[in-house]
Amino acid sequence: MTESTRLAGLTCLVTGASRGIGRASAIALAEQGASVWAMARSADALQELQRECGAVPIMADLMDDHAVWTALDEVAESSGGVPDVAVNAAGVFGVEACESESVASFDAHLAVNLRAPFLVTRYLLPDMLKRGSGLIVHIGSVAGCKAFPGNAAYSASKFGLRGLHEVLLEEIRGTGVRACLIEPAATDTSLWDELDPDSDPNLPNRSGMLTPEQVAEAVVFVVTRPDGVTVPHIAVERG
Repeated sequence: MTESTRLAGLTCLVTGASRGIGRASAIALAEQGASVWAMARSADALQELQRECGAVPIMADLMDDHAVWTALDEVAESSGGVPDVAVNAAGVFGVEACESESVASFDAHLAVNLRAPFLVTRYLLPDMLKRGSGLIVHIGSVAGCKAFPGNAAYSASKFGLRGLHEVLLEEIRGTGVRACLIEPAATDTSLWDELDPDSDPNLPNRSGMLTPEQVAEAVVFVVTRPDGVTVPHIAVERG
């Protein structure tokens, strides 16, 4: 089996596929032969992704429950069942101290970084359990296990995702369904653009960050483990 076909026949859903880690993961999985459903809000970005790797675009705002359920229904109906793999890669990120973080921003972090992965998992898990197989990959962050100043909302959401993942691991033990939490260090995506970290000595320099493609390699590693092998956590660091 060649590298480009080792995931042939596997169906994968990737959220946040229009940019960053989600986009890189969709491309990497497609390059391995998987049939990829790419979920995001941007039609233009999804169409470009489809041209690049063949991923099937599916538009949905993860803060809109009805849109998410409808999109997941479409994936299940078109694929003849829920996907074999789900990669929850959508995310928002900002830097603000507890004393000045807005309630709206805090709520948005929780909605996209924590509630949305739960929503996707909640939809897929019952059928995965009935089938006795499936893999759910959550893209967390080093900020989900270590505190950094200015990460009030972001860390709350990522620590919450780690807690959700830990419970999920206990509940799926022995069922054939697997889950992995990938926690990368700072990764050079467009989420940093507005912050301009290279001009702020309190933030990591972009040249020292991971690339989305490096994190996507960890996603592929998890997805390509043989049946019966679980990788519950991966920490990805530079160097």
